Amino acid sequence: MDDDKAYEGLTSAARAAYLARIGVPDPGEPSAQALARLQEAHLRAVPFENLSLHLGETVVLDPAALVAKVVDRRRGGFCYELNGAFAELLRSLGYRVSLLSGRVFDGERLGPPFDHLALRVDLDEPWLVDVGFGRFSRLPLRLDGRAPQPDPHGTFTVVPYGAHGELDVRLDGAPQYRLDPRPYPLADFGPTCWWQSTSPDSHFTRSTTCSVLTEDGGRTTLSGTRLIRSAADGTRTERQLTGAEALSAYREHFGITLDRLPG
Repeated sequence: MDDDKAYEGLTSAARAAYLARIGVPDPGEPSAQALARLQEAHLRAVPFENLSLHLGETVVLDPAALVAKVVDRRRGGFCYELNGAFAELLRSLGYRVSLLSGRVFDGERLGPPFDHLALRVDLDEPWLVDVGFGRFSRLPLRLDGRAPQPDPHGTFTVVPYGAHGELDVRLDGAPQYRLDPRPYPLADFGPTCWWQSTSPDSHFTRSTTCSVLTEDGGRTTLSGTRLIRSAADGTRTERQLTGAEALSAYREHFGITLDRLPG
């Protein structure tokens, strides 16, 4: 990309490459059904990972850089990267997308603003789309729905909080994050992204993780050198790998080729 040219969104070739990356043919006109297919395909193809933080790579919150990491470098990322890149794909397909700030719950403790980046996609109704929270909803959630919303990963509810339109998103009754309803530009997430990427108090800097949704609805996760496989029925197996086995596991399970272990 020419540095002298302003970024104007995905070209048709870049959009085709992104769709190929997640294994989806051109989905056609925007619809709730197509949006669900895109989200689920993204979750299965692009891992949630924080390897850049442990490989000496800088996380750049620039739309072109985010797309290049996911598509050209065939990597994943954490929320700012994954949802930031996915927003570009959705916009190129004709969806109306807003970036929302979330505050993540750690038990009853609530994180700071911009702790999480999620997407609002407006069709005839507003949808919450999130491919950057690890184990979360497999399908988009109605932001304006207050009834329980069944999902393959559990039952979600979206509950109003306070007098300023904030929304608490809950999974099986447990709070996941609190959404600010106002849209923000990507640059506004930069300071918290930098903190998450550099602070010794951030859980992202303390250990490595790489995790992806599997075809059968479970997850495969590499936490450090521990390979964890969780099935859709809740059964779980763990195996400690050698360094060489871990590098092979990155290639086999996540399509990520590394010349050294992060850390």
